[in-house]
Amino acid sequence: MPGVTISRAAHAEMLAAARAADGLEACGLLLGKGNAIEGASVAANVAATPATRFEIDPAHLLVAHRSARGGGAAILGYWHSHPSGLAEPSATDAAMADPDGRIWAIVADGALACFRAVANGEVHGRFTACAWSIGPD
Repeated sequence: MPGVTISRAAHAEMLAAARAADGLEACGLLLGKGNAIEGASVAANVAATPATRFEIDPAHLLVAHRSARGGGAAILGYWHSHPSGLAEPSATDAAMADPDGRIWAIVADGALACFRAVANGEVHGRFTACAWSIGPD
């Protein structure tokens, strides 16, 4: 699977949102084109237990899909934080993920890691690690 580039701004946005979430899981969308993440939106986490799960606000998703259909940035994947875990997918993440090849970025303890949601992945049978680098803004 090809690696991805993440703009400095998107990288900083995810780390800052994770810090600001104060023990809750922060979340949002990865936006861009091809394998270039140009932006990271921050969405409300509407999960019933936001300290241990995330659910992106459906209204946020709807706006992003409409924007993409209108020529805006494509939704390349999702990001969320693990405030008391590791920067790797959990079994809960695997149960939520469709094997559609989208990128999942996970922030934990100031670190970020990327994975692709795939069938028969090496992590929980649903994710494969994805190389990433900071790209230009």
